[in-house]
Amino acid sequence: MREHTVNTDLGKLHATIVGEGPVTVLWHSMFVDARSWQRVVPALAEHRTLVIVDGPSSGRSDRLDRAVDIAACAGAAAELVTDLCAGLDQEADVDQSGVDWVGCAWGGHVGLHLAATQPSMVRSLVAISAPTFPIDAALRRQVGMLLPLYRVIGPRGPVRTAIETAVFTDATRAHDAEALGLLNDSLRTSGRSMIAAIRTGILNRTDLEWAALRTACPTLFVSTDDRGEWTPGEARAMASRMPDAHEVTVHDARVIPALEQPGATASAIIAFWSRSALACDQRRV
Repeated sequence: MREHTVNTDLGKLHATIVGEGPVTVLWHSMFVDARSWQRVVPALAEHRTLVIVDGPSSGRSDRLDRAVDIAACAGAAAELVTDLCAGLDQEADVDQSGVDWVGCAWGGHVGLHLAATQPSMVRSLVAISAPTFPIDAALRRQVGMLLPLYRVIGPRGPVRTAIETAVFTDATRAHDAEALGLLNDSLRTSGRSMIAAIRTGILNRTDLEWAALRTACPTLFVSTDDRGEWTPGEARAMASRMPDAHEVTVHDARVIPALEQPGATASAIIAFWSRSALACDQRRV
């Protein structure tokens, strides 16, 4: 395991690198940081070199000084991938074939934009709990009302409760103290700089249907059965319109199945990687 940083237009991004094999970037959901992958890292690291990123205003990365959008985040991601291509000496020729991308919610949106606009950088894409449409008016109002309170009291009290409810199932909130602790520690670490990230990744999230339809690399949508905003049926419908995509449902999870159902999440990703590698080998024959 080693630490890695790269300077981008959004400030310095911090990453932890672990594992062996083709290079894979992991970008987390809103409200948490790179530690949200910790329950799937042991399984995934047996198959890939994992570059586990703290997004802007998260973990050990620099704080956003303003709200931006998914396109700007994808620009920072492109700078990260370029840096990896230049600096990582791996068996996988990342400078020729790109990286595998695994993103949850915010990270899935960044991956979709990057795969659509910089196709040579993304060899395969896993987009977890990542709707391709903007947030609806009701959720926009809810988040908009939450932010002024967040600014005043920080991630405490009703603010923390609202975030916990949005991110985790009832069962997780009742029985998984470790997951709750990780979420709350991530919020404390980010502090009020999380407000700019929320505006960036949630309020400024635009329609990404165009990006999905332009994504030609093998793609897996991992949906959950408890996130009403992005149902398995909606994910399957989008996948059916793409050149090379399909959907897998993880049950008993809401936004971050890598924390709530790590075994099922890791198995789905590894199976997807195996199928993608087999299809690539068959095309070469």
